[in-house]
Amino acid sequence: MAQGKILIVDDEEQLRKLLKRIISLEGYEVVEAASLRAASDLLNSKPVDIVLCDVKLPDGNGVEYTGTIKEKYPAIEVVLLTAYGNIPDGVLAIKNGAFDYIVKGDDNKRILPLLAQAMSRRAAQQAQAGKIISHTDSFANILGTSTAIKQAIALAQKTALTDATVLLLGETGTGKEVFAHAIHHGGKRAAKNLVALNCSTFTKELLEGELFGHKAGAYTGALKDKKGLIELADGGTLFLDEIGEMPIELQAKLLRVLETGEFIKLGDVKTTRVDVRIIAATNRNLVREVGEGRFREDLYYRLNVFTIYLPPLRERPEDISALASHFLDKLVQKLAKPLQLSNETVRLLQHHSWHGNIRELRNVLERAAIIADSSTVTPADLPVELQGQTGDAPSLSLAAVEKEHIRKVLAYTKGNKAETARLLNIGLTTLYRKMEEYKLNGK
Repeated sequence: MAQGKILIVDDEEQLRKLLKRIISLEGYEVVEAASLRAASDLLNSKPVDIVLCDVKLPDGNGVEYTGTIKEKYPAIEVVLLTAYGNIPDGVLAIKNGAFDYIVKGDDNKRILPLLAQAMSRRAAQQAQAGKIISHTDSFANILGTSTAIKQAIALAQKTALTDATVLLLGETGTGKEVFAHAIHHGGKRAAKNLVALNCSTFTKELLEGELFGHKAGAYTGALKDKKGLIELADGGTLFLDEIGEMPIELQAKLLRVLETGEFIKLGDVKTTRVDVRIIAATNRNLVREVGEGRFREDLYYRLNVFTIYLPPLRERPEDISALASHFLDKLVQKLAKPLQLSNETVRLLQHHSWHGNIRELRNVLERAAIIADSSTVTPADLPVELQGQTGDAPSLSLAAVEKEHIRKVLAYTKGNKAETARLLNIGLTTLYRKMEEYKLNGK
């Protein structure tokens, strides 16, 4: 029995066939695509566990396509292949959600172990899929006792029981996608699809095709009919993240869906009818966008049926301790070592401004847990900018603290520079500069 299905995307046929033979011998089922368009068609029609994708392809860039895959199929793991190392691409690949980024030839021996690791993560995700979630349980992962978050949860619980359009407002990293999932799974559409799309990741032409689909022959390369995300969400929920980035030319078509439940695919002459709930999210001020002519006023009022404001972390410092403990509990399982936060560490976390909000808090804790030498995460384990004047290590300069911080993360990632840069929340070029400055060999 196959251990899982892997899609290889590469326009070099000989390499593609070689990879298929090697990977198939490990017991995986392998399918192939020579372009991103062909890959998208396969992903739309077949379940796939891992995508092994070249960076340079005839119709696009694999690094950018990674973001598209993770938005539409968040459980699929992506491993990128490139003919030559490119530091900015490596950093962007990890940020876009790639499992890893490796160089052809130099890193060939890493491919099979990486696929095994990625498949293990995929299997763990699948074990959680398909579970029936009650209305109350769907909101269980939203933590906090502050008045601001409790108000947001209460509003979301009420609207989950309806089909009302929801507009989630808040800064990046405040949990808009988490709320969208909770609303969907807490309502009567929970058994149907929740389809998510980030409107900022596509050009106008690509976004139109992704949303509304097309008929065969609609444009060069459209060899067969393709369902859009709106149609795939029929009976369920469509989550449109970064709705403020949607080109104004497409806003009229979305407005028609909201008003009539109908749309016309690219290249079609008849309408398609759907029953879909829309949840939209943005960190933009849509009233200002309307005033400056970048967002349709009629669409804004259609979206603004039920608005929920998600507060930034700096407005709910009393929730930081519970959030930090939650993330630390997950890290205990991942790192297989006991962990707790010192009182001084909690105090520093509560006084930080958290411009990246919950996402930044999670990343900081992951780094701190990795480099902690004991079961207690101390201020010395935090990034330098959070440590403050704690007196924990008076004999150490900031440079010495930073050097040790980087050394420990490099050791944890076994020298993987891209993963180290991600965990440290710095650019890959900055990491290389600091490694040279501190004479770190990365091993």
